[in-house]
Amino acid sequence: MAASEDFLGRKALVTGSAKRLGRAFTEALASRGAQVIVHYRSSSDEAESLVEQLAAQGARAVPLQADLGRPEEAVALIDRAVEVLGGLDILVNSASIFEPLSVMETDLTAWERNLTVNLTAPFLLSQAFARQLDGGEGAIVNMLDWRALRPGADHLPYTIAKAGLAALTRSLAQALAPHIRVNGLALGAILPPSGTGEQKDEAIIENVPAERWGSVEETVKAMLFLLAGPAYITGEILHLDGGRHLV
Repeated sequence: MAASEDFLGRKALVTGSAKRLGRAFTEALASRGAQVIVHYRSSSDEAESLVEQLAAQGARAVPLQADLGRPEEAVALIDRAVEVLGGLDILVNSASIFEPLSVMETDLTAWERNLTVNLTAPFLLSQAFARQLDGGEGAIVNMLDWRALRPGADHLPYTIAKAGLAALTRSLAQALAPHIRVNGLALGAILPPSGTGEQKDEAIIENVPAERWGSVEETVKAMLFLLAGPAYITGEILHLDGGRHLV
């Protein structure tokens, strides 16, 4: 994508910034003028490399480590970001865990782990984000999954947490209006699951009407649209899944 100044002067936090989609989102915001927090849990090398990359391009980027599985660290992350950037007006809740657990494989520890990272952390981050804005203008985008709007039996704790995040998105859009817009982006097959390598399993797209995988570039475009598109859009959950949620 060509560089522009769409977000000049804006200050953004994308959780899970060091790798995968979170990294792509952060690169896109920085290339458009935003000052960014590069958040990571354990990927310190990747975070530092991104900070160096963005600095070489003239962008301001600051790395911050936080374990979103610890609620107190999620809340503190907003305070730390505000301290180093002087404020925040964009929050993208991108970090999540994705575990292929069935109902019988899900013990209480796995259940709580998924809900804490995938639902509780976005709530706490959004709450702290709104508090520091104190009536100022801002925008939140929550990264969802097509499963969130059409839950099945697979990936049970992950799916339930994302379904809760979809409900939270709509509730926050009402609670934080009119100054903060809150939208969601429900993804389909974009990248292979973390840890499975770069090979894309074509079986995953058997039921996708578009008959292909989505691209990172398409995902970035959708995220930027929700942040910089018509300001009259809030409470919307945009599916970027090639129609998978329809079948």
